[in-house]
Amino acid sequence: MRLRLFVVALFLTVITTMTACKESPRVVVFDSSTEATTADTKYGKVAGFIDNGVYTYKGIPYAEASRFEAPHAPAAWTNIRSSRHWGPVCPQAPNTGWRNDEGAFFYQWNDGFQREDCLRLNVWTKGLNDGKKRPVLVWFHGGGFTSGSGQEHPGYNGRNLADKGDVVVVTINHRLNVLGHLDLSDFGDKYKYSGNVGLLDIISSLEWVRDNIAYFGGDPDNVTIFGQSGGGAKVTSMLSMPSAQGLFHRAMVMSGSGARGANKDAAREVGRRTAELLGLNENNIDEIQSVPYEQLLTAGNQAVREVSQKYAANNQRGFSWGPVVGGEELPAFFDEGAELLAKDVPLMIGCTLNEFVASNKPKSATTWDEAKAELRESMGPKADKYVDEFRKAYPNDPVEAIFRLDMRVRPAVVAQAEKRLVSGGAPVYLYLFGYQLPTMDGDFHATHNSDIAFYFNNVAVSAQMTGATEEGFRLGDKMSDVLINFAKSGAPSSSALPEWKPFTETGRYTMFFNGDDCRLLDNHDGELIKIYNE
Repeated sequence: MRLRLFVVALFLTVITTMTACKESPRVVVFDSSTEATTADTKYGKVAGFIDNGVYTYKGIPYAEASRFEAPHAPAAWTNIRSSRHWGPVCPQAPNTGWRNDEGAFFYQWNDGFQREDCLRLNVWTKGLNDGKKRPVLVWFHGGGFTSGSGQEHPGYNGRNLADKGDVVVVTINHRLNVLGHLDLSDFGDKYKYSGNVGLLDIISSLEWVRDNIAYFGGDPDNVTIFGQSGGGAKVTSMLSMPSAQGLFHRAMVMSGSGARGANKDAAREVGRRTAELLGLNENNIDEIQSVPYEQLLTAGNQAVREVSQKYAANNQRGFSWGPVVGGEELPAFFDEGAELLAKDVPLMIGCTLNEFVASNKPKSATTWDEAKAELRESMGPKADKYVDEFRKAYPNDPVEAIFRLDMRVRPAVVAQAEKRLVSGGAPVYLYLFGYQLPTMDGDFHATHNSDIAFYFNNVAVSAQMTGATEEGFRLGDKMSDVLINFAKSGAPSSSALPEWKPFTETGRYTMFFNGDDCRLLDNHDGELIKIYNE
């Protein structure tokens, strides 16, 4: 009898479900039709797709450029351009991160396909030409100035941030390494800006946002630039470049403080030596336009090594691919008055607790006295005070945590904030990401890159990094709130956080993101930084 009743009930359930499917219209959550997704730009129409209410466009050209020359507006097109998949990324050396199984799992890199025609951007928005003026967030990817792309990590995807905050998210690709920063200015005005064309690309992307983002429901007068690691250094570059001023209105530097521009003399020497290695001189330098990329990169990297060794022998800073300071496009790097250019732009600066030392295995010390003894080998007599101050700053941390503490980026964050205080102007807000990721038994801790997915509201998208725990989702809600509200008002906030006060001389505040235990700290690690700097 029970079996018969079960069969009848099952039959009725199936019939009811089939009837409901016939009578109820299916909810469309994805649409890639050209008619539904066509958007305007100054240069032509583009078609994308709609993902659960978020219009998505990928690989849109924002500029074009000949090798080593400044970018200019892209050529217009007449047909509707399909913009549904990532555009090309800048050529770069092969990614070696895949060689390590745990690292490859953690980061889930998307290497994309490489081509020098890489000046492309991606857009996520909830409305087109609807009269709304949504805040715009423009993301600069990491990888220093040598590698990476706007789609390199799952956490960079702008869909969830755009959906949650009703903001417009833009990510970009631009020229890197030898293509973005080989200074050939000694070979004439044609290559006058070659040492910084990668940065000029970024400025071109911001000009595209200024001129086109209204078509995508965005407000060109409310643009936030943000980036992590090398992307953070790119944000600092924009803060320091005269031609970038007015193109953004808020800025956020993530784990990118402390970067320095390259010596102009060393950069020119690298340019001359690269040309020499390629058999080129002032009479045939234009042939560098057609040198195969691999050959160009090999020669450029050799020149960097030679010049840097020469400068190191004289106790001088050499050269690495990145911003070249001293020209009209970049007079200085957030220094010597350049930090004053954007002093009225609200600024967020932060880093992670463990950065580049997160995956280190615990030291042999198991007690605080043993930690002092072990640290005396490198710190001398200051080790005892360092341990004592660490215990005050992080009273709930175990002994092994002191050996994972980042003391490279955090002091640079504070130094950059202090420079803003001297400049006056808009407020600066500091954060420190201390959430110990549960991924792979917690071996990665609060490592470099680990805060990105939380700000982007991509805790589930980047589950291999975040762990996608309930606590992680709650933290992602708070941190994405912070970014959205910073973009909207210039002040970071979340109803689930304490009031976030700016960093000042009298209140050196830092928001400490630590899962469910987020706190506003006041100069909690000031003595640690002082000891480290000494």
